[in-house]
Amino acid sequence: MTGLSIPRLDDAGVLRGTAVFGDDVQFPGAIHAVFLRSPHAHARIVALDAAPALSIAGVLAAYTCADLDDLQPLPFQSPVPGPTGAAAVAPPLWPLARGTVQHVGEPVAVVIAETAHAARDGAEAIRVEYESLPATVVARHAGDSNVVALYRLGDPDAVAAAFATAAHRVALTVRNNRLAPAPMEPNVSIAAWQDGRFLLSTGVQAPHTARDLLAKSLGVPPGQLRIVVPRMGGGFGGRVVGAREDAVLLWAARRLGRPVRWRADRSEVFLTAPHARDHDTDMEGAFDAHGRILALRAQVWVNLGAYPTPFGIPIATTTGNRIADGAYRVPATQVEVACVRTNTVPTGAYRGAGRPEVVYRIERLLDVAAGRIGLDAAEIRRRNLIPAGAMPYRNNAGQTYDSGNYPAILDACLAAADWHGFPARRAASGARGLLRGRGLCYHIDTTSGLRPDETVDAKLNADGSFAFFSGTQEMGQSIADTYRALAAVQLDVGLARIAIVQGDTDRVASGVGSYGSRSLFIGGSALQQAAAGLRVSLARAAASLLGGGPEAIVFDDSGVRSRAANTALTWAELAQRAAPQELTATATFAASFNFPNGCYTAEVEVDPDTGVVTVERFTGVDDVGTVVNPVVVHAQVQGGVAQGLGQALLEDCTYDASGQLLAGSFMDYAMPRATDVPWVSAVCDERYPSPGNPLGAKGAGECGAVGAPPALVAAVVDALHACGVEHLDMPLRAETVWRALARSAS
Repeated sequence: MTGLSIPRLDDAGVLRGTAVFGDDVQFPGAIHAVFLRSPHAHARIVALDAAPALSIAGVLAAYTCADLDDLQPLPFQSPVPGPTGAAAVAPPLWPLARGTVQHVGEPVAVVIAETAHAARDGAEAIRVEYESLPATVVARHAGDSNVVALYRLGDPDAVAAAFATAAHRVALTVRNNRLAPAPMEPNVSIAAWQDGRFLLSTGVQAPHTARDLLAKSLGVPPGQLRIVVPRMGGGFGGRVVGAREDAVLLWAARRLGRPVRWRADRSEVFLTAPHARDHDTDMEGAFDAHGRILALRAQVWVNLGAYPTPFGIPIATTTGNRIADGAYRVPATQVEVACVRTNTVPTGAYRGAGRPEVVYRIERLLDVAAGRIGLDAAEIRRRNLIPAGAMPYRNNAGQTYDSGNYPAILDACLAAADWHGFPARRAASGARGLLRGRGLCYHIDTTSGLRPDETVDAKLNADGSFAFFSGTQEMGQSIADTYRALAAVQLDVGLARIAIVQGDTDRVASGVGSYGSRSLFIGGSALQQAAAGLRVSLARAAASLLGGGPEAIVFDDSGVRSRAANTALTWAELAQRAAPQELTATATFAASFNFPNGCYTAEVEVDPDTGVVTVERFTGVDDVGTVVNPVVVHAQVQGGVAQGLGQALLEDCTYDASGQLLAGSFMDYAMPRATDVPWVSAVCDERYPSPGNPLGAKGAGECGAVGAPPALVAAVVDALHACGVEHLDMPLRAETVWRALARSAS
């Protein structure tokens, strides 16, 4: 099933301003919460008195950790042990700080009032005395005592032997800068206590996972908490699960007997929502005389921030390093990842989640190696890419790449980019006083999640409409529209007859959620199978009512018809006359990891007088398997490239030495604007579908964010190569580039 023409029905409300986002949700009698946050990166709380807040008109309550003594810390998970070999251990993440604060912005108290203004005034009235403690912000320098988890992969002896005999040994230190996911919509949560149960309206990508984590903090069974997700203004991984503040809101709603709402402002999002990336890597490669990889070695320091988030350690270790070898034949690999606590905002998922960091370190090493060995950037990759004949291919992380033709994708991208016509374009730029460079990346992703399955329930409603219940989550990526089309094709009905139900843990029985580009190939496959099963059941029911066998039943948008008996029923009539068990179907689908891949090239112009970088061309060929919804796939690639460009050229959550965040608003954190993003000339090669799911899809949501940063950095460095620049760390802002040029001139 490929190339469906799918109207984006869910966009109508957004365009008309009638869509209900988080802050549009209204609970009668709701009151407002404001959190008092630490101004210190690391400090002991000497004294904390919330009583003065109660003197502010409209303030109903003020709570500190001492009041919330029945709440438990929010858990984290670690698939790898701590540095001693025992289970990973970190300070507990209490909903409100207890005893010490570990990063600027950590919540210390909460004030609840009739209005948000009164709650802010109350928060400012709280008296806190802190004893400042030493802070650390750089993972590499944090010390062994701050290492929470240690991951090791590969064969050190084989790697050492390869380096001992290598014709070329290349070493490079690379930094993957810290990012803020920064969705358009900030955190908005509304908590209520209704009929002996908790209710939370909030924007999360994995509602059932969020429910389970919050239930542990509340000390209640998961079924006592219902999470409902309104329309979300973006997720990008940063909103997989709920915030620590949500546990406080739920506790307060039960305590006060009224709904409690919290809307973060943008600066608050920067100080509290999980950041991402922040890896330092010492990367080494051993190559033979022809530029073929003999071994790779990486020592990585990952900044977890003050606390490990639920996904922080898995992303940094087992998730990203499933593709530790990239798309290349690597005889021997050695990777060590130290997951380190610092006094910064905790890090978690963000588009690509561990894979951009791995691909970046390999691709930058290959570019430096190509320059030193004397090879073209494309040629060194061609000599090392896994050949099509080797598929399926098992890498050194034990993962099997099940399909693909990486050399063919490389050649297709080079042709589309007119790679060999670059010298003429460089000369034309030079004639205008500009430096032109080109860069190349062969990226590979690994999709899925912490669980490889999804279950979808399907039913024919009494009014003749169809409903499909999925635990994946619409968050602006149009997965609901794609699901609707898959169901409509299976049932031969119009799109308007199909409802996709998501984002309600009471209505949807189970779900893993939407992240890791898993929604289509796992959730979509489950939905397609549920629709097929429902069709079989409805055909049998119709045959028993209309005459003839199930094979004689014809489906269309109006209902069912028997070719054998020349009789018909509308969908509503069938729903009323068939047995209830004949109106439903359930399917569970599980799949192993997928490995979408592709090649990107970028060309940039650099103004040598100012260091300003302009992206002139960006070309890509992606293998995302079967493309079910072309419009959405193109949009996903374009959006991912835009975020990758932001990381490469603009974005950085920087801290000073004392742990103060220096990029706490869009005045300081430079998001790409429309004028920064070039036209992305990207196509998909569908010749290599995944054999692991009935759709043949591999996942498309993160390719751009994985592959764009290495290509863009390589292009800028290539533009500066004649000035003696071999590598620069992201982001390559104008000042960074200008200083590199100034150093080369001095």
